[in-house]
Amino acid sequence: MTGLRERKKQRTRDALIVAAHELFVTQGYESTTVDQIAEAVDVSQRTFFRYFTNKEEVALFLQNMVERLYYEAVCARPVAEPPLECLRSTLDDVWDDVGVAVEEITPLDLYLKMCQVIEVTPSLLAAHLRHSLLMEEKLVQEVARRTGVDADQDPRPRVLVAAFTGVMRTAARQWSMRSDASLETAREVTRDYTAQLSPALGSDWGRRR
Repeated sequence: MTGLRERKKQRTRDALIVAAHELFVTQGYESTTVDQIAEAVDVSQRTFFRYFTNKEEVALFLQNMVERLYYEAVCARPVAEPPLECLRSTLDDVWDDVGVAVEEITPLDLYLKMCQVIEVTPSLLAAHLRHSLLMEEKLVQEVARRTGVDADQDPRPRVLVAAFTGVMRTAARQWSMRSDASLETAREVTRDYTAQLSPALGSDWGRRR
C-alpha cells in the first residue's frame, strides 16, 4: 500500500502536470515558464525541479507513460503470437487501461489537447520523436526475443516496428488535429490505420487506369 508521504508526492506531481498542460494549451509551450507552472500549484520552483528536470519532461510525461504501458503489455503477450498480431492486439487490449491511467492524472480532454500542442510545437515534437525512437528500439529487441532472431542480423524486427510505429504516428497526427478529437475518435482512426498495415505491405494493389 502506498504510504501517505508517497501519495502526497504523487498528488503534487499530478497537480504540476495538470497545471503545466493547462498553461501549454492556453498560452503555448514556448510562452510558459517553470515559474508560472509552480505558481499555478502554489509551490516553489525548487519543488518543481524535485519532480521534473525541465518543462519538456512535464510536457511529455503522459505520452512517455503511454508508450511505456504499451511496451510492458507487449512483453506480457503470449510468445507464440505472430509479431504483427501481437503489436495490434496489444494496442486494442490496453486502450481502455491506458485511458484510465491517463485520467487518474489529468482529464482526458486536456490530454488530447496536449497531443495537439505537441504536434504543432517543433521543439516538443522533436523531443517526443527522440524518445519514441528509444522505445521503438526496445520494441525491436522484444520482437527479436519473441521470434528467436538477432535484430542485428535479421532486418525484419526493425522493418516491422518501423512500419507499425510509423502508421501509429500518422494516425495520431490525423486524429489529434481534428476538431472533434476524443478518445473514441482516436481509437477509431488508429484501428482503421493499423488495419491497413497488412494489406498495404502484402497485397497487390494493381494498377489504376
